Amino acid sequence: MNSNQLQHQVLNMRRSLFDQGYLDSEQFIQLEDLQDDANPNFVEEVVSLFYSDSARLIQNIEQTLSNRPVDFSRLDDILHQFKGSCSSIGANKVKDACSQFREYCNAGNAEGSSRSFQLIKQEYEILRRRLESYFQMVKRAKAA
Repeated sequence: MNSNQLQHQVLNMRRSLFDQGYLDSEQFIQLEDLQDDANPNFVEEVVSLFYSDSARLIQNIEQTLSNRPVDFSRLDDILHQFKGSCSSIGANKVKDACSQFREYCNAGNAEGSSRSFQLIKQEYEILRRRLESYFQMVKRAKAA
């Protein structure tokens, strides 16, 4: 593939992430606007930090959900952090799943919380895979 084709493919992948609701276009574009020649991998680095933070938060949620009785106040605190982390990169579907989970926490619903957590993990993994593919394509386009 030539450079123009790769650039076109990058734009299509990015648009797909926006159109399918995985990423908030405004937030993600704001991150991209902060990227410059002095920091050419800024967006990928921010997303990488999101992955690290998310892995820690997911582990904390799993641990808290496994305790009986479930500490819904602690879960809500963790989810608040996770939702903020999602907002920082515009991870809409994960953020929305966090909101749903928080509703179950506020209602003291352990079963609903567990189901919502599965959705969070699913949406997070989908986003992670799609962003990894996107950043790989960006690197290929830059190298071409």
